[in-house]
Amino acid sequence: MSTTDAHADRFTHLRPLLFTIAYEILGSATEADDVLQDSYLRWAQVDLETVRDTKSYLAQLVTRQALNTRRAGARRREDYVGPWLPEPLLLTDTDALTDVVLAESVSMGMMVLLETLTADERAVFVLHEVFGFDHDDIAAAVGKSVAAVRQMAYRARSHVQARRNRFGPVDTARTAELTDRFMTAATTGDMDGLLAMLTPDATWTTDSGGKASAAALRATGAQQVAEILIGVFRTAHKISSVRVEIVTYNHEPAIAIYRGQTLEAVSVIEFVDGKIANFYGIRNPDKLAALTVPRAIARDLNSRRNS
Repeated sequence: MSTTDAHADRFTHLRPLLFTIAYEILGSATEADDVLQDSYLRWAQVDLETVRDTKSYLAQLVTRQALNTRRAGARRREDYVGPWLPEPLLLTDTDALTDVVLAESVSMGMMVLLETLTADERAVFVLHEVFGFDHDDIAAAVGKSVAAVRQMAYRARSHVQARRNRFGPVDTARTAELTDRFMTAATTGDMDGLLAMLTPDATWTTDSGGKASAAALRATGAQQVAEILIGVFRTAHKISSVRVEIVTYNHEPAIAIYRGQTLEAVSVIEFVDGKIANFYGIRNPDKLAALTVPRAIARDLNSRRNS
């Protein structure tokens, strides 16, 4: 095997894991793709004889590039028009759903929660809590001392645990049943039925980037959210070229609205204890373009190897 082929083989084998690391640090599949492309170009220049642990080496490389991207885009996030939401993922491997840690780590609720951490805290949390890297490897990845990484890990874990929703193994049959009930209520304009399915403090958030109209950018409370939903479905029903489908993003049900063959909006539904707690909607056309690309993710490929 040539050196070029060896580089490509190792990187390709680890690509789902590396993509997942970059995505969880950035919240953007588009930016994660760019990070992996740049990381591969750097990896291709590395003398493989000097690499003791390919997985650790590439995870550190991707983490550094993701943090650089995150910091470079900080101003763009500050200037973003309206709410900013992570890009949902159209996943190719439903088997990953059986990995509770992985499924929770890419859920929209968790991705939104990770936005409240600093860039370094987020990288430390993701690498340690999700991917199981030790503090020494993480310190090398983020350019901090091991002691500093331990402190960041503790702060990040405490912050997340205090704010995360309860999460357990996904009951696909139960989720499908609840989703069917929701769709029946929403399409028939059943206000009482919708209110019964929403938590009292249910939220609606739409990321349009100022580039598309939205039924509402933010709303809180079951009554307001139910009124928005009924309005959205009523409007969709009146336009012959518009259709509404239930799809799956980030292992969660989502409303997808199409005009003809064009994806116009996606809203991921977050269930908590059998009720809908949040809707996370994407209307920004720049983000919608990435939502049609299937992604492969992974948490552990048992790939600590050099061959």
